[in-house]
Amino acid sequence: MLELERVVKHYRSGTEDVAAVDGISLTVDAGEMLALRGPSGSGKTTLLLLAACALRADGGSVRYRGRDLAGFTERDAAQYLLSEVGLIAQSTHHHLMAHVPAVENAATKLLLGGVPLPEAHERALRSLEQVGLGERPRHTPQELSGGERQRVVIARALAAEPKLILADEPTANLDSQRSREIVALLAELAHERGAGVLLVTHDAEAAAAADRVLTLRDGRIEAATQGAVVA
Repeated sequence: MLELERVVKHYRSGTEDVAAVDGISLTVDAGEMLALRGPSGSGKTTLLLLAACALRADGGSVRYRGRDLAGFTERDAAQYLLSEVGLIAQSTHHHLMAHVPAVENAATKLLLGGVPLPEAHERALRSLEQVGLGERPRHTPQELSGGERQRVVIARALAAEPKLILADEPTANLDSQRSREIVALLAELAHERGAGVLLVTHDAEAAAAADRVLTLRDGRIEAATQGAVVA
């Protein structure tokens, strides 16, 4: 489904050229959850943004179902994110509409994709229920805790039933019980609904729920292990 082949991404840091991603190759298959672990600055988020077509690689190729993302126009990239990808960002502060109820925020992608308002609201409510916010659909971001806002972001990403889920530290603001529930939901979407899930996480328990775990350091894959499904 998602294939990265010898991918390179450089940044300028003052006078220094930093390889955030340095020749990484990996695949994420439909029905699989792959976890990426590693210290801050190891290239995990950069790699995820490359997969989201939010960044362009300096070398190598990133392909989705055989299509090289380097050939995508801005319109292609927008459509890819709208119809194929569920992107769960780490920070929620700039990613939810202020003073807008959770159900409206969760329905955003559906409405942009042309889903009629009643159906979009119904699907958004269902997604909010999946993340444990079924009783707070009318609350605005200002009325929600940081962890609850994170769950609205997750609900929005999942409401459109994406084929590829790119999750950047989705459990960072959640307590341990909610973290386990969200990771179990992502695993269910992979194993029972056939989505491909790329999970960036510092959480060892979350990573253990993945089918495979890759450890990144200094922009390179340092180790690969099999995950063990956590009930």
